[in-house]
Amino acid sequence: MTAGVQTDLVSVPRTDFTSVPLVLGGNTFGWTSGREESFAVLDAYVRAGGTLVDTADVYSVWAEGHTGGESETILGDWMAARGNRDDVVVATKVGMLPPFDKQDRGTVTRALDASLKRLRTDHVDLFYSHQDDENVAIEDQAATYDALVRSGKVRHIALSNHTPERMLRWFEHATAENLAVPVAIQPQYNLVFRKDHEQGYRPVAERFDAAVFPYFSLAAGFLTGKYRSLADLEGRARQGQAHGYVSEPGLKVVAEVVRVAEAHAAEPATVALAWLLAKGVTAPIASARTVEQLPALLAAPSLRLTEADLAALDAVSQPFA
Repeated sequence: MTAGVQTDLVSVPRTDFTSVPLVLGGNTFGWTSGREESFAVLDAYVRAGGTLVDTADVYSVWAEGHTGGESETILGDWMAARGNRDDVVVATKVGMLPPFDKQDRGTVTRALDASLKRLRTDHVDLFYSHQDDENVAIEDQAATYDALVRSGKVRHIALSNHTPERMLRWFEHATAENLAVPVAIQPQYNLVFRKDHEQGYRPVAERFDAAVFPYFSLAAGFLTGKYRSLADLEGRARQGQAHGYVSEPGLKVVAEVVRVAEAHAAEPATVALAWLLAKGVTAPIASARTVEQLPALLAAPSLRLTEADLAALDAVSQPFA
C-alpha cells in the first residue's frame, strides 16, 4: 500500500497561485550559484511547471563582501531578461537585513520599496514578515502589512519565524478586524526538526487554512546523504548550518533516508521532501546550486513512499518530534 503524496499542481489558499509542489529557494542566487547558474536553475524550474520562487532581502548578506539583496537582484534580472514576471509568484521577506530589521511601518515600507527596486517589479506576490519584532505590537504589524496590500505593492502576506503564540494572535486579529490575513507560513520543518511545526505551527495553519512552505526542508543539505559524519562537513559552504543537525540520532535518520532511497532507486533528497509532502505541507522549499541538482527535488511529488517507508522514517525521527 502506498501513502498519498501530492502529484498534481498545488494551490495556495485564498490566492490564484498554483505550482508544482516545490518552492524554489533563492538563497543560493549570487552566493553559491553565480548569475548564469542561477538563470539556468530558474529556467529549468519553470520548464518543469514551477512558479513559486522564494527569496529575501537578507540573502546573501552572510557571504564575504555581500551586503544583502544579491538574490533579489538576480531574480529581478532574470525576470526582466525572460519577460516572464506575470508567470512567476515572487515571495520575498523583510525583517532581518539591517537597517531594515524592525517591523514598524516606516521600516517595513522602506524595506519593501528597496526589494521592489532590486526585483525590478511594482509588486510582490507573497510578502513575508521574516521575523517578529516584539517591540511592535502584533496588531500594529498586522495593520502595516494590511496597508501594503491595500497599496497594491503586495498581493498577499505571510509569516515566518514568529512564535506560534504571536503568529496565532496575528491570524486572530487580522480575521476579526477584516485585515489582510496571512495566506502562508514558513516554519523550519524536516525529518530532524519536527517538534516546532507539528506541535506549534501546524495547528495554526490548519485552523486558518494557510499554506505551509517549510524552510530547511533538507536540513541545510544534511538530509541529502552527503553528510555521514562531522568530517564530511569540512570545507562545505553551508557547513555552519548543516553542522547543527549532526548528532547520533540525526545520523541514524540520514542512514534510514538513504536506505529508503536505495529501495526506490531514488535520491535521498527526494525521499526527505516526499516525507514532508506526505505530512501535509503545501510545498517544501529547496534550493539547487546547479541544474543537475534540480531533478531530485522535482521528483519528490511523484515518489510513492509506502506506509512501511513512512513508518520507518517516522520512527527513526521520533527523537526530533
